[in-house]
Amino acid sequence: MGLVACRRCTHLWPLGTQVCDRCGHRLQSRDKMALQKVWAWLIVGLICYIPANLYPMLATRTLISKQESTIIGGAIDLAHHGSFGIAAIIILASVFIPIGKFMAVAALAIGVKHGSRMTQLRRQQLYEVVEYIGRWSMIDVFVVAILSSLVQLGALASISPGRASLFFALSVIFTMLSAQSFDSRMIWDQEGPSPHPESLQPKSTKASA
Repeated sequence: MGLVACRRCTHLWPLGTQVCDRCGHRLQSRDKMALQKVWAWLIVGLICYIPANLYPMLATRTLISKQESTIIGGAIDLAHHGSFGIAAIIILASVFIPIGKFMAVAALAIGVKHGSRMTQLRRQQLYEVVEYIGRWSMIDVFVVAILSSLVQLGALASISPGRASLFFALSVIFTMLSAQSFDSRMIWDQEGPSPHPESLQPKSTKASA
C-alpha cells in the first residue's frame, strides 16, 4: 500500500520516509538481516541442545550413592517407577517440542528464501504455533529448579541441577530469539504488493441513454 509504520509510535508514513517526524525513530519496513539473524540464533540453539542431552540434567546424592540422569534417562527411570504421565510430559517438552521448533523455524526461513509447497496461510499458522508452544519449552528446567529447592535434606539426600540444565536453558532462549527474529510479514511478501485501496473501490458506470 506504499506505507511504512513507525515501530515506536505506530504512525503511518509514505514508503521511503527515513525518519518518523513525530518521534524521531528510524523507519524500516523490513529488516534486511532478518533471515541471517534467524539462522544465527537457530544454529547456536541447536549447538547448545546437543550437550543438553549428553550431560546429566539432574544429580541425586544420598548417603550411599550418587546418581546422575540425563533428560531421556530420567524420563525412562520415571517410566520404570510407574510415572508414565510425567515421563511422557518430560519427553514431549524436552525432546519433541524443541526438535519440532528447530524444524519449523528452519522450514519457515527456507520457505521465505526458496519458496515452499505450503500456502502462506499454513505457514503463518505454523509460525503462530511455534510462538505459542515456546512458553512450554522450559518445563524441564522448572522441574529441576523445583526439585532442587524442595529436596535438600542435608547429609541424607539432596538434588542439584546438572550441567545440562544450563545448556538446555540457553538452547530454549536462543530458539525463542530465532523465532522472534523471524518477520512473519515476509511470508506474505511473496504474493507481491497489496493493491491500493482506491483500486478496490467499484468503478461507477454511467447509464447509457
